[in-house]
Amino acid sequence: MRTDTIVALSTAPGISAIAVIRLSGKEAITITNSLFKGKDLSQQPSHTIHYGSLQENGEILDEVLISVFKEPTSFTKENIIEISCHGSEFIIQKIIKALIRNGARLAEAGEFTKRAFINGQFDLTQAEAIADLIHSDSEASHHAALNQMRGGFSKKIAALREQLIHFASLIELELDFGEEDVEFANRDDLQKLLQELLVTITKLTDSFQMGNAIKNGVPTVIAGKPNAGKSTLLNALLNEEKAIVSDIPGTTRDFIEDEIHIEGIRFRFIDTAGLRNTTDTVEAIGVQRTKEKLKQASIIIYLFDVSQTTQADLEEELTEINALSIPYLLVGNKADQKHSTFTMPVHYISATTGEGIEELKQLLTRSIHTKAYKASDTIVTNLRHYQNLKLAQDSLSQALLSLSQGITGDLLAMDIRQALFYLGQITGEITTDDLLSNIFSKFCIGK
Repeated sequence: MRTDTIVALSTAPGISAIAVIRLSGKEAITITNSLFKGKDLSQQPSHTIHYGSLQENGEILDEVLISVFKEPTSFTKENIIEISCHGSEFIIQKIIKALIRNGARLAEAGEFTKRAFINGQFDLTQAEAIADLIHSDSEASHHAALNQMRGGFSKKIAALREQLIHFASLIELELDFGEEDVEFANRDDLQKLLQELLVTITKLTDSFQMGNAIKNGVPTVIAGKPNAGKSTLLNALLNEEKAIVSDIPGTTRDFIEDEIHIEGIRFRFIDTAGLRNTTDTVEAIGVQRTKEKLKQASIIIYLFDVSQTTQADLEEELTEINALSIPYLLVGNKADQKHSTFTMPVHYISATTGEGIEELKQLLTRSIHTKAYKASDTIVTNLRHYQNLKLAQDSLSQALLSLSQGITGDLLAMDIRQALFYLGQITGEITTDDLLSNIFSKFCIGK
């Protein structure tokens, strides 16, 4: 794979002022040189830019700027050429076809980054972070991806593996001297290490819920009885007339969804049909969809009309919400009107006047522990990393149990090997072709 030369459009497709076409491979400079009328690119230093034109059979394809990056000091550690041309789809296709006719081939999804990984430019978690960085759409997701791309998460995993490898090698050595009944790995030190590793891994796995919210947004369902003011609240949060507001109960028959960023976190607000028993067929479908959305929420805003609700009413309404075991904020609307007092913690707002809306936003960010995130060096945002950490956690827990039960060294070594395997899969020290294909197939073609 690393001997041929690949080509792809690296900028977004469509008409634009300029476009960038990228080549990577041993013959990237030679192939481009065969079309370029200007300086001899093979004689130019790395990391330089040159003006000229691309021509094929006497036909000028475009006037371009050529960036030259020579191995091994390029992104892929191969020769790379980046052609900045005019952003006409016709011109782009003409240039790519000419490059293919002269020896290049179309790149597969994520193949540039895959080559960089295979050539040792960075590990697998850093490669995945590049895709996350491209797709980041909030301050928090950008920060998390940038930290991972710079190796923050990789260093944490590498430190875990290094400590474990030392004891694993001692236990393996014991197996070589099994008949002599020697003990190279101090069991007390090993127990202490396993406990420390489990504490670290548990912190990482516990961070995934928050990390997943940062990466994919926080699904936040606004639920409550009809006419509680859910649509008015959605409009107030978004600061636009997104949902139809009416005094007629049951106006919202389906869910309405939109998103905003609060303190760098993307919240996906979902306004739902009012929760009640109804004989209206269409409204009943809306209520059922509300119940489905509630199960998918990371947090629920349960809104109720304080002027029409008693303590007993509220307790009855919350029965179904409590059964979901999903965090929720209890929000009392129409606080500007006369209302009852409640024994449970309630945040009071007026969705119409905007009273309490900014404070509600702050409660939302605190509910997903964003302050803890900002103080943390490492956070898990990738499901693959989380799954492997959980498997490593299980293996280490089993090793700790085996140790306490005095299990023989060969079984103890097996548990430790398993933990090392799962940690190695995270960073790519242990990989399979299927794993790499699955990861890089999710990248865009030119990356």
